[in-house]
Amino acid sequence: MSKKKGRLKKTQVEQILDKNKIPYKQVEFPTVQDGDVRTLKVDHQGIDEHRIYKTLVLSGPTTGPVVGVVPIDSHLNEKALAKVSGNKKVDMVPLKQLVKTTGYVHGANTPVGIYEKHHYPIYIDRDAAEEETIFVSSGQIGRSVEVNAQALAGLVNATFADLQQK
Repeated sequence: MSKKKGRLKKTQVEQILDKNKIPYKQVEFPTVQDGDVRTLKVDHQGIDEHRIYKTLVLSGPTTGPVVGVVPIDSHLNEKALAKVSGNKKVDMVPLKQLVKTTGYVHGANTPVGIYEKHHYPIYIDRDAAEEETIFVSSGQIGRSVEVNAQALAGLVNATFADLQQK
């Protein structure tokens, strides 16, 4: 991606995608401050929320940290993630341990950066495999990349699995 006027400065995640020759599109979503946590506003610029994915970090007794990537309009089925990851049970990593565990603050976790730094097992909801592209965080709050889900899964050695609560 060439540097043009109006382009955002590349995040580390975008640099990793460039290095691996994976095409992407930079996207910036508006954020709002909610106490100590910045979160995305409801306005996702007309993008189907089922194509915007959140990266959740949990921990299990067998694997330690494990990452589940699901659409923002759904909830993670922790039992399904535990089963597919080989754990009896998984629990969310406490907010105060998130940066220590992943290197990212709440709202900026990204499968690309987490895999690059830690090689934690990553599971992406199966619905992503049906989409041409999905949106995932690029490691900064309010910043995302639109990327091919299959290419993303290949880069982070992810497994597609049914992870949404039904």
